[in-house]
Amino acid sequence: MIQKLIRETFAPEYIAVVTGGRKENACLLEKKFDFIFFTGSQNVGKEVLRHTAEHLTPAVLELGGKSPCIVDESAKIPLAAKRIVFGKYLNCGQTCVAPDYILCHQDIREDLLAEIKKQIAAQFGENPLNNPDYGKIISEKHFRRLLSLIDPGKVAFGGEYDAAALRIAPTVLDGVCWEDAVMQEEIFGPILPILTFERFEEVFSLLENRPKPLALYLFTEDSARADAVLLGCSFGGGCINDCIIHLATSDMPFGGVGESGMGAYHGKAGFEAFSHRKSIVDKKTWMDLPMRYQPYSKFGDALIRMFLK
Repeated sequence: MIQKLIRETFAPEYIAVVTGGRKENACLLEKKFDFIFFTGSQNVGKEVLRHTAEHLTPAVLELGGKSPCIVDESAKIPLAAKRIVFGKYLNCGQTCVAPDYILCHQDIREDLLAEIKKQIAAQFGENPLNNPDYGKIISEKHFRRLLSLIDPGKVAFGGEYDAAALRIAPTVLDGVCWEDAVMQEEIFGPILPILTFERFEEVFSLLENRPKPLALYLFTEDSARADAVLLGCSFGGGCINDCIIHLATSDMPFGGVGESGMGAYHGKAGFEAFSHRKSIVDKKTWMDLPMRYQPYSKFGDALIRMFLK
């Protein structure tokens, strides 16, 4: 459909669409471009950057990652659950900025889990697999990958699936630890692990040695804690007391940092990303100041210093 729309709208010398898979991508990366924009996985992003380095081609990479959703004990739990469920299961979790996992205070874990269960039923029905508005996994490969991340012993809600339709019900995992398989890669699907902390200060040590995420979400009523997270954690962008909607405005640049990408786009930032600013001096010829040329003198030096002031 994208190819059809582009062909109907633009001449091929302005915009062209190349369809295909890995073979076509590899061929394109061998060519020299003025600029490359890539969105996808970190592994493919590394390959793109290796090829751009061969030609010294500038690039913007938007790569995703494991975006945390932090919920402290001051948060409004029902509202937090509603917004987390919306953000996590939008397009079955197949968005680059979906909350990858919840990191909540241990004292509110049960209440938050109960509200999340209520919200899944409220937003997707008692049987989401029969809901025509609930999506499916993009391919059988990723369907199987996601099923391999679900530990049946840690399923607190959901876990059902329809292999013929490539559908996985909204799933919540409880009792998850950092060493579990589901915490070793970006989930990119409808699986929500819940981890806990005892003291809010632990959040910083838990996140600082992990890859920098594309997004971070914090649910709190404590403005000091919000400021501390914004200053103390490195991430591409995010929300306080919401999920995903920082993408909804073209007035803010969007992009990653570190392992989650480089560069930014959306709105004016996107136009600037694809542009090169040329700095030009159009020097007039009717006057040529002699003090710029050798041999230099004290008088010329004094004039230059005066001009520089």
